[in-house]
Amino acid sequence: MSRDWLHQAQQEVDSLTPPNADLLPGSRRGFLQASALAGFATAVAPTGALQAQTITTDTQGLDAAMVSIPTKTGPIPAYMAKPAGKKGLATVVVMHEIFGVHEHIKDVCRRFAKQGYLAIAPEFFHRQGDPSKLTDMAAIFANIVSKATDAQVLGDLQATLDWSAAHGGVKGLAGTTGFCWGGRIVWLASAAMTDLRGGVAWYGRIRTTVNEANPVHPIDIAEKLRWPVLGLYGGADNGIPNSDVDEMKTRLSFGTDAAQASEIMLYPDTPHAFHADYRPSYRKQQAEDGWRRCLSWFAKTLKA
Repeated sequence: MSRDWLHQAQQEVDSLTPPNADLLPGSRRGFLQASALAGFATAVAPTGALQAQTITTDTQGLDAAMVSIPTKTGPIPAYMAKPAGKKGLATVVVMHEIFGVHEHIKDVCRRFAKQGYLAIAPEFFHRQGDPSKLTDMAAIFANIVSKATDAQVLGDLQATLDWSAAHGGVKGLAGTTGFCWGGRIVWLASAAMTDLRGGVAWYGRIRTTVNEANPVHPIDIAEKLRWPVLGLYGGADNGIPNSDVDEMKTRLSFGTDAAQASEIMLYPDTPHAFHADYRPSYRKQQAEDGWRRCLSWFAKTLKA
């Protein structure tokens, strides 16, 4: 496994460490092994005080279920939530973190559905394995994340859009949002795909290891965006230097109309994964502000 992948794994481990010893009782081993809230990835299942801050969105007034998305290489599972019985909806594809489609990602889908969207989260790691069952972050990166190619993921994203258009969504009226690993994909999709209108990238890496599976950095395609992206970043993110964020802003300003219409918000003194309410890295004020900005972005870019 490359040094960059190891660094990303360590970053995720760091984001699981409470800011003070009183937040989670017992050892970190107990934290990782606990699974007090059903449906969360084993590596990040919230316990103790984290349960109190974890947001839970109900399914009242929604159609919510696991569905199957046909792709060129076989079906993949996805979680879908939308207003009950409604059709003709704008779609938001929710792209997961390294932990796959676990409870937090499903809850985000329900939050979008409560706002009137058809929200769907495809399991991009279905072919590689189930990261929700693993506790070792390095193993998640080495055995699952690093094996999901950008080409495969973008193909699955297109298949998800096709499925949505046939199941209550409107073809061509769609956006995407992603967290961490998924945030990086938002940037790549904006340069590669035409069936989307807008995206929101939550602390998605701007530079990553370039290899056969991941051939470009998001910063390399910043000037080529086909639709605008809102980037939401933490100024104290140990894995994404502020200098990278500043350079991304500069490159966007010299790009296409969509690139120039893109925006990046950098929250001072804010860590990675600040939206993840089930983790110690959660920052309520920044997360709520980011969510408001996210909804405003889609209200603007996904007008019928």
